[in-house]
Amino acid sequence: MFDQKILKTLDYHKIKQQLIERVQTEMGHQFVSDQLPQTKQETIQRLLDETEEVVRILSLPATLPIPRISNVRESIKRVEIGARLNGKELAELGKLLSTTSQLVRFFSQLEENNQFFPQLNEWVQKIVSLPEIEQRIDQTVDSDGIILDTASSELNRIRRAQLRTEQSIRETLNTIIKSKANLLSDTLITIRNQRYVIPVKTDYRAQFKGTVYDQSSTGQTLFIEPQSVTNLNNQLAALRSEEKVEVDRILDEVTEQLLPYLSEINQNHYALGYLDYVQARAEYSLAIEGTKPTLSPEREVRIWQARHPLIDPKQIVANDILIGGDYQSLIITGPNTGGKTILLKTLGMLQIMGQSGLYIPAEEASQIGIFDQVYADIGDEQSIEQNLSTFSSHMTNIVSIIQRATYQSLILLDELGSGTDPQEGAALAMAILDYFQSVGSIVLATTHYPELKVYANHAANTQNASMEFNDQTLSPTYRLLIGIPGRSNALEISKRLGLRSDIIEKAQSGVQQESQQLNDMVMQLDQERREMEEEHQQTQRYLDDAQTLLDRLKDEYQQWLNAKEDLMAQAKREANQYIEAKKEEAEKIISDIRDLQLEQSSQQPIKEHTFIENKKRLGDLTEPERLKKNKVLQRAKKQQRIEVGDEVEVLAYQQRGTIVEIPSSKEYIVQMGVMKMKVAASEVKLLESVEPQRRLNVQRHAGSKVSTSLDLRGERFDAALRRLSQYLDQALLSNHPMVTIIHGKGTGALRKGVQQALANHPQVERFEYSPPNAGGDGSTIVYFKG
Repeated sequence: MFDQKILKTLDYHKIKQQLIERVQTEMGHQFVSDQLPQTKQETIQRLLDETEEVVRILSLPATLPIPRISNVRESIKRVEIGARLNGKELAELGKLLSTTSQLVRFFSQLEENNQFFPQLNEWVQKIVSLPEIEQRIDQTVDSDGIILDTASSELNRIRRAQLRTEQSIRETLNTIIKSKANLLSDTLITIRNQRYVIPVKTDYRAQFKGTVYDQSSTGQTLFIEPQSVTNLNNQLAALRSEEKVEVDRILDEVTEQLLPYLSEINQNHYALGYLDYVQARAEYSLAIEGTKPTLSPEREVRIWQARHPLIDPKQIVANDILIGGDYQSLIITGPNTGGKTILLKTLGMLQIMGQSGLYIPAEEASQIGIFDQVYADIGDEQSIEQNLSTFSSHMTNIVSIIQRATYQSLILLDELGSGTDPQEGAALAMAILDYFQSVGSIVLATTHYPELKVYANHAANTQNASMEFNDQTLSPTYRLLIGIPGRSNALEISKRLGLRSDIIEKAQSGVQQESQQLNDMVMQLDQERREMEEEHQQTQRYLDDAQTLLDRLKDEYQQWLNAKEDLMAQAKREANQYIEAKKEEAEKIISDIRDLQLEQSSQQPIKEHTFIENKKRLGDLTEPERLKKNKVLQRAKKQQRIEVGDEVEVLAYQQRGTIVEIPSSKEYIVQMGVMKMKVAASEVKLLESVEPQRRLNVQRHAGSKVSTSLDLRGERFDAALRRLSQYLDQALLSNHPMVTIIHGKGTGALRKGVQQALANHPQVERFEYSPPNAGGDGSTIVYFKG
């Protein structure tokens, strides 16, 4: 168990007071009062996990539904010994049971929302809902402990009778007041000795028959019960007596009903108080902007930007506190009021807070050790009563610490060895530090002795540190510098404050050479540290700038990707729209060509330029690349030299022709069949080798229409399928809606081949065998798409 005196030295009671202000229940108050730092890793981890889970609940945001509840343990004990509970005691028990039911529902709703809290759930599992008892108490008393009319039917009857009687009394007295108002001190009805009376002037006592129950302090007023309401007042008194009997019976009955459930009620009370205590820990942890520390069984402390929780965050300088890893002892030197003592208290306070299950005011990823005790000798403990000097007081504490310290202890020593001869004090301080080194304790000590700086520099597992001092402003910065001992600033400060130079020089001559060399070494280390800090800050600025640029680049790259995707999507939409438009144009041209074929079949001569124009329309559907954007085509264009007589292709018409004249470098006259046309040079492509062009014999004489049937019997399989393909095209151009293919029965191979070809043809809608009287399965009827 932690030493109470040391906890008081570290102001642990002030932290507990902060928690007490946040608890709602008296049981939670008791848990805070009993709180102490723990020493087992499993216990500390459980406490921290509990705090973390409530912090998560508070961030939802939500709170545990715990109202203010008094300690019901005394009430439970009264039930155990057979005593009757009063209305207020029942009301508190009812509030307890109602709260436990709300807590169970609260955590059930969290689980339904996939929010799980295993540590808290262990306490919720200990809660036992008692709905019948809860309902019985709810029907019996209100929140203030008043017995309700619903407690029993008999009580309800008695109270209704009371109301009727009281109403009759008031009506009778009001009649008297109205008729004799001039005889009364005041026109109101009052109560004396639980009986309704009226205030009568003393002079008119003889005019009122009845009983006097009281008199005013001046003697001018008598409170008289008129005879006309005496019987009614008697009835009311009797009803009140009946009410008390019935209320006592009800309370006895409800108290007796509680008896079998006292263990569950007591358990609920305990669990509710503990959850209230955990919520107080979480609320305080958030209030100080604390973080959950990790635990080091090896007692390695790594607290980043530690702050004392009782000091205004705006006024305190946060420090990194590192000890217990590479070194076992940290010796801090520096000027007075530099923050050394606050640093000791900060480490001690944060350590015992963490071991109590509280978050610590530090940055994320901070780590605390697990110590069996935190010993502290801090401040001037001089006792006038014991007639002890400052040195004796400190030494008394240190002797006590030496007697109890173990390798699992954290020891905080302020101004070690001070208050006596400097040489002896320094030697004694080094001997004490050597002892704690041998024991294995973790030690954080402050001192003014220069000898301890040298000691820390040479001793094993020991590190120098100091509190930074600003030479320019002659003031401390309260920053901890690990690895650099503090140096004396007395001569420097005196010089800056204007002390005569001859006095400064004489003082310097009196300083031992070793001390001067040590100060020079410290000054050099401090200068190097400052330079490294400046370089680090500059490097950090570069890194920050680089990170900013990288973030901007990532954002712009993402914006480019998004824009690219948008452009691609837009291009696809436009391309699809363009293709659909070109499809419609192509279908229109094909339809026109079919009409030409029909004209050809109907013996109407077709001029050659008509075919050329329609073929040009098909060619116009393509979008040739612009030569100015296509370097390959530009080079090819420059390389071709076209002369009269060359065979060329006219790109606009997709027709071959012969150059017959070259009027200029930008245009040619091309012979295409019987036509001569002037064509731009960009629309002409030189043909390297041209096969003899077979002239199209445009039928100028009428030809017979394609037959509606095709007979393939007796033909070879391949030849038959070729004829079938040609015939289907001719039939489509002739606009036949249906045709008949005669393939015979035979072995069935030709029939199967024909039907396979029909199934793959894009313009065939369906096909079927001919009727039995028209050839049956020896022929197939083909229906074209409309």
